[in-house]
Amino acid sequence: MRILFVGGTGNISAAASRLLVRQGHELHLLTRGRREGSIPGARMLKADVSDLAEALSAGHWDAVVNWIAFQQADVERDIALFRGRTRQYVFISSATVYQKPPQSPFITESAPLGNPFWEYARHKIACELRLAQAYREEGFPAVIVRPSHTYDTVLPLSIGGWQDYSIVHRMRRGQPVIVHGDGTSLWTLTHSEDFARGLVGLLGNGQAAGNSFHITSEEVLSWNQIYAAVGEAAGAGARIVHVPSDFIAAHEPSLAGTLLGDKAHSVLFDNTKIRSFVPGFQALIPFREGIRRTLAWFEASPERMKSDGESDRLLDRLLAAFGHAAAVPTSES
Repeated sequence: MRILFVGGTGNISAAASRLLVRQGHELHLLTRGRREGSIPGARMLKADVSDLAEALSAGHWDAVVNWIAFQQADVERDIALFRGRTRQYVFISSATVYQKPPQSPFITESAPLGNPFWEYARHKIACELRLAQAYREEGFPAVIVRPSHTYDTVLPLSIGGWQDYSIVHRMRRGQPVIVHGDGTSLWTLTHSEDFARGLVGLLGNGQAAGNSFHITSEEVLSWNQIYAAVGEAAGAGARIVHVPSDFIAAHEPSLAGTLLGDKAHSVLFDNTKIRSFVPGFQALIPFREGIRRTLAWFEASPERMKSDGESDRLLDRLLAAFGHAAAVPTSES
């Protein structure tokens, strides 16, 4: 197949890019060229996402996947640009679009959408609704794909982490880390290589048009277990302080969306639908193994183990506000 990725070198998308190249597809990556490394075997188109003329000049696509569309204006542009130029258009949405608080922790693709806590999720919902309209009214071959907390080259923690490596240093120094709530809510983390198998299996499937899919692991962990696994991979353990999500959101409003609109709730994903379209799909990488790979990736280059100190300052502010700065925290697994 002849495939265009808008993006394609990021935390979630790079694994899908590598898999398509291994399978022998002709993959073109439209990127801004700002991320380290390329995808050997892929054809690079370096341009700003707002200027897709170079990609369009290359003709017709079997599939287009936009990894970096976040606003309705982004998909409006794509509908206009790719109308009649692709057999399939895949929008990478987010599982944060599902209703929060959820009516049930067991999530299928038919669960209602709605997230009053997080603007990011509301923008993704608006994108999905516009693409659904384009499919109904003109047959635009849109497919919605919803990853949920997918990791590879990031640390998938609720407070601290992501591209900032300081929380691992903090664990190794024996300093406390914060887990929201009592740490017993249940969560799903998915390695990008597992997500890639589901996503790539959908590409070229004409029956997928007009459908939405989440693609996740079915391994269920508590947040206490997640932090303990990171500590174990770091060879240090995790000294956990539990802080209520509402308290965190009140003292650090920037975390309100990601907690109250996502991670504060137990969520269990039913992957029956993706398996019905991609027979044999299964997530194979348990978090204990995946997080070791992630730490090894960071530690392969000193430049990746970076921190501007803000994550440490954030944790210390919250600990001080909660009155636990000098307490001896508990640890659970």
